[in-house]
Amino acid sequence: MGNFRIGIMADSLKLPFYQSMEKCAALGADGVQLYAVSGEMSPENMTRWERKEKKRAIRDNGLIVSALCGDFGGHGFTRQAENEWRIEASKRVMDLALELDCRVVTTHIGVVPEDETCETYHILQDACGKLAEYAKGAGGYFAVETGPEPATRLKRFLDSIGKGGIAVNFDPANLVMVTGDDPVKGVEILKDYIVHTHAKDGLMVKKTDPKIIYDFFAEGGIGDLRLGDYFLETPLGEGSVDFPSYLKTLRDCGYQGFLTIEREVGEKPEEDIALAVKYLRASF
Repeated sequence: MGNFRIGIMADSLKLPFYQSMEKCAALGADGVQLYAVSGEMSPENMTRWERKEKKRAIRDNGLIVSALCGDFGGHGFTRQAENEWRIEASKRVMDLALELDCRVVTTHIGVVPEDETCETYHILQDACGKLAEYAKGAGGYFAVETGPEPATRLKRFLDSIGKGGIAVNFDPANLVMVTGDDPVKGVEILKDYIVHTHAKDGLMVKKTDPKIIYDFFAEGGIGDLRLGDYFLETPLGEGSVDFPSYLKTLRDCGYQGFLTIEREVGEKPEEDIALAVKYLRASF
């Protein structure tokens, strides 16, 4: 298997920007994904000169930007009262991505309801339709991250928008940990939409309604819910994602983009990411 490039979610390293670029290069990455919703990579926190300097640092370390993360947290785009500012902020992240020669902004949009007639479904359609229109006009993609709903439901939702400019950031671990969906079949279902992926692995411990899990993240805690009782993120190859079949299916479906390593847990992210790079290099 070939044609893949390896990326690193730079924020997983918990280092300042310039140090993280050097470290990503030293770890053998081809590219980086960067959070752009707060901190030093937020569009409103950078002057034009700072944008040029950071772009130069990325290039000088032999890297490219695989995607920006434009996830503003909370309940995504499911709440109409918040969507005006969320949509405008997302557009500014897309503008920054294009300045950095990148066309992909990833985000969680919230849980797509099963009931296509409910108000939340229509609110999501409206917001994502506006994002899709802006992205298409700019030559980019807003990529919805997998996890909160099965792949079949996400595809129906994306098909209903039908404007181009809307895509998928495929995270196989989210599907196995939270939704209980098969990532290999998920790739086959969503193949026409996948523009970016996360290389992440994990295990479901106990099945529950994915909305409960994502509401936990949105609200910063719900009662005595302990996420470790429901799922565990693991090093690559130690969870439920069948990476050999998953990578083969990605390639068979024509995907030639990034496998971007995201490590959200653990005390030694640099060591974990180094092992993940080695694991992926040995896999294709």
